[in-house]
Amino acid sequence: EKMPAYNRLAKTFSSREDGSLRVVVLEAAKPYLIATLCHRWRLPVLVVTAQPENGKKLYEQLLTWSGSEVRYFPEPDALPYERVTSDVSTELERVLVLSALAGCNRDGATARAPLVVTSAPALMGKTALHADFTSTCHTVRTGIEIEPQHLLGRWQPMGYRLESIVEVPGTMSHRGGIIDIYPPTNELPVRLEFFGNTVESMRLFDPVSQRSLSETSSLDVGPATELLSPLLNSKAGLEKALGNLDLSGCNIETTQQFREEIERLREGQMPHNRQFYASLFNQGNLLDYLPPNSILLLDEPGDIERTVAELDAEAEQMRLDKLALGELPRNFPRPYFTWRELEPLIRDKRCLDLTAWGDSEESNRLSFTPAPGYAGQLPSFLKKTKQLLNRKYRLILVSHQASRLSELFEEEDIIVAPLTEVKQVPAPGSLTLVQGSLAEGWVMNNETYLFTDAEIFGFVKQRRLVKRHPVPHQKLFVDITPGDYVVHVEHGVASFTDVITLNTDGSEKEYLVLRYAAGDKLYVPTDQIDRVNRYIGAGDRPPTLSRLGTQEWTRTKHKAKEAAEDLAQELLALYAAREVVPGFAFSPDSVWQQEFEASFPYVETSDQMEAQYQIKEDMEKTKPMDRLICGDVGYGKTEVAIRAAFKAVMDNKQVAVLVPTTVLAQQHFATLRERLDAFPVRVEVLSRFKSPKEQRDIIEGLADGKVDICIGTHRLLQKDVIFKDLGLLIIDEEQRFGVAHKEYLKKMRREVDVLTLSATPIPRTLHMSLVGVRDMFTMETPPEERLPIKTYVAEYNDLLVREAILRELERNGQIFFVHNRVQSIALVADKLRQLVPEANIAIAHGQMPEEALEEVMTDFTRGKSDVLVCTTIIESGLDMPNVNTL
Repeated sequence: EKMPAYNRLAKTFSSREDGSLRVVVLEAAKPYLIATLCHRWRLPVLVVTAQPENGKKLYEQLLTWSGSEVRYFPEPDALPYERVTSDVSTELERVLVLSALAGCNRDGATARAPLVVTSAPALMGKTALHADFTSTCHTVRTGIEIEPQHLLGRWQPMGYRLESIVEVPGTMSHRGGIIDIYPPTNELPVRLEFFGNTVESMRLFDPVSQRSLSETSSLDVGPATELLSPLLNSKAGLEKALGNLDLSGCNIETTQQFREEIERLREGQMPHNRQFYASLFNQGNLLDYLPPNSILLLDEPGDIERTVAELDAEAEQMRLDKLALGELPRNFPRPYFTWRELEPLIRDKRCLDLTAWGDSEESNRLSFTPAPGYAGQLPSFLKKTKQLLNRKYRLILVSHQASRLSELFEEEDIIVAPLTEVKQVPAPGSLTLVQGSLAEGWVMNNETYLFTDAEIFGFVKQRRLVKRHPVPHQKLFVDITPGDYVVHVEHGVASFTDVITLNTDGSEKEYLVLRYAAGDKLYVPTDQIDRVNRYIGAGDRPPTLSRLGTQEWTRTKHKAKEAAEDLAQELLALYAAREVVPGFAFSPDSVWQQEFEASFPYVETSDQMEAQYQIKEDMEKTKPMDRLICGDVGYGKTEVAIRAAFKAVMDNKQVAVLVPTTVLAQQHFATLRERLDAFPVRVEVLSRFKSPKEQRDIIEGLADGKVDICIGTHRLLQKDVIFKDLGLLIIDEEQRFGVAHKEYLKKMRREVDVLTLSATPIPRTLHMSLVGVRDMFTMETPPEERLPIKTYVAEYNDLLVREAILRELERNGQIFFVHNRVQSIALVADKLRQLVPEANIAIAHGQMPEEALEEVMTDFTRGKSDVLVCTTIIESGLDMPNVNTL
């Protein structure tokens, strides 16, 4: 408010009724400026960026400045004219934004003017007409008279799916006089209880436990999908939209697909690939949903126009390719708007253009300059801080390491002003310290300095966003289908055939039909289904069926019982020794431990923090630790293990990291070297890649204590490797090691702390953890940018393969192309090189020389090749969360 250019900008723009105004502002200060203007105007605001990545970063920054009223409007998952199933969560997020702009959710918590961030690809996409969307929004109140079936019939065309149980947004269920519904605009689903045709009560309930929580008197229901027109249109309107399609140039398969989906639409059902067919009916745009008094902010409008033009050119080429193959009707409408169509809609709004570049004499140039950077040179930063405070400059520090900085300021007698109120303006000559994260800092009016981790430490932790809606837990039951192998507790292994109904003693009962050896059959009443379980065995070979009327199954159970008893005695001796033999109690965390953990460039998940807490608690006890950390690739197991290793080294103990393959050893070695670069910790890797002399030097270093952490394969378990003072053993994927190696590991468990990491623990290890013999923690929170897994089953098609590979290359990803026949794998790779000349393609299979295989796998891990044509050898020994599989 003390900036003259800002006041001129605000007044000039407020007096305009339409048209655009240009303002030049530092890139780092854009989120702050946008939040300030929104606070001043208190009107609906739509911010458009050129690329989705820029939009998401801006959205994350605005969450810090503006709070929970900020929303992000994502782009569709599928490319134009692409037949793929959309991610439900993406569609629900889009519907949520449209509902907020259309005013379909009228509760007090969401009545504030929304601030929406989107990107050019999302703005181009067509959506439901504003009139269609708003006409479906309605309110249900207690006491109204309405038939339950009428409500269900009204909600189905709005995109709500009828399910047996309501757990996720966009679903509904019906049980007698009770209807459950979960509108996307609600935090929780609502249960309607009817007395006749009267809504007697409405209660919010927990989607996980299904328990009622609190009563409510009204419920706002808006659409659950963008594809509304075909279900809301009259029969004549629907026939007109579908009848105009020219299928004459389509191939037989495409023609059949269109006819099947047209028939589904005529029956009032959603098409299977509804995003593909949406352009037949959706002719609306996000800009249509903005209220009349809304404001449009364009972040770098020149970049936005170029992005729209590029996407239009790419989509047009895809359309021509599909027309040439007969996979698209000639008059199929475009699923997006071109810049020529968007520009009038944009300029019709009150528009503010934000740009980081412009004439230095430009009147609407705001006086922000970049903040000076110190890249971890804390003494220099502390000295500069004292100088700025002495000059009565205002300093605000936003950092994930606020507690560490507070200690440093206290040591230097620098006073940190208490932050009593969020709205309080810091006084000149004061230093305000805030726990949080911002991308970059700036200097405003040459008197207010904003510093972030980027300037102080040289890096910023990536923000972790919390999902709006809860994810339902997986149900703890297993479906059995005909053909599956099952085990009856009394009769043994059989093949499940069918469920039939038999009439016995005048009453009908359902029976499971189990087929045994020699064609014998057993009929099991469904009320005894608890005696039948799915068969789970090692390997892919089918089991041998048991024979009815013999002692075969009894003998098998007896052998299993004896084996279990032997294992129990072995484990009892092992764990009794662990209880008696005193281990080493590690010291509490040191200052270096805190600094090391603070240098992690990402925000830890809640599961990572809990796993870390439990590991440290175990390590600080005298009893030797034996803990299993279970979690998928990329969920953060390695970072948890690295912190445990660092804690052990801080107490002058050595750490062994055991991995199943040389490639994975190299990966872990690179990760540890990078994370421990700033600390006096020696890390080595012991593998075939090392020469005999290098191996001897490493082994000597382990014996005399000069090597702190050693990573290796089974080479670490050989007799010539002796540690001076081993304190922690980390095992990655223990199930990949042989019996002899596991016997050696059992002995080590008696004396040292053991931490096992696994994405797929073997049943015995898992069972030992579940019954309490070993401690286990499961990491279930995915990383922030983790994409939902999508599986498509399709007939091989050159164009489909090329599109899939190009999609991965566009996102800087890599591809496993699995072809499980060594004899023809080279031919497949050659064909792919012709099909996708843009990609760098390599081959890997188990019959290659070891050195060549290791080299190929290492190059792929380092990103030197884009596509790895391989056999199922990739199932073990690679940590590649950035790779998709064809």
